[in-house]
Amino acid sequence: MPTQAQPTTPIREFTQRLSATPRGARLARRLARYHLDGWGIPYDSELNVTAEAITAELAANAVTHGRVPGRDFELRLTLHPHTLRIEVSDTLTERRPPQSPQLPESEGESGRGLVIVAALAKEWGVVGRGVGKTVWADVTSPRR
Repeated sequence: MPTQAQPTTPIREFTQRLSATPRGARLARRLARYHLDGWGIPYDSELNVTAEAITAELAANAVTHGRVPGRDFELRLTLHPHTLRIEVSDTLTERRPPQSPQLPESEGESGRGLVIVAALAKEWGVVGRGVGKTVWADVTSPRR
C-alpha cells in the first residue's frame, strides 16, 4: 500500500462530517457526486461515476467497520490538477483495512469493497490520525 503523499496544491476542496449510519454513508456518496458536478465533472462522466463508487465503499466501511457510537465520520474530496483524492476518516483506531484486499469466498455477502477501491483507484492507502484513521484513494482526473 503506497504512502499518503499529497499531490500538488488543490484546485477545489470539500469536507463534511456525517453520522456514522447507513444514511450518512448514502449521503456521502450523493455529496461526492453533487460537488464533483459543481466542479465541472458531470454526473455521467467516468471520473464522477468512479468517485461515487469509491466514496460509497469507503463510507460503507467507515460506518460498518469503523463506527464508534456517538462519533461521526468525515468525507473529504480534494481536486488537484491531475488527481482527485477521496478520504474517509473514522474514529476507530484498532481496525485497519488489509494492505492487500482479497476477494472473499464466492458465497460471502461482504468483503468486496476494498477490492473494488483497489481496482478503481490509481492508488489507495490508510494513515493513522490522532483518533482513528483515514482511508484515502486517488483517482486520475482529466487535465484541467
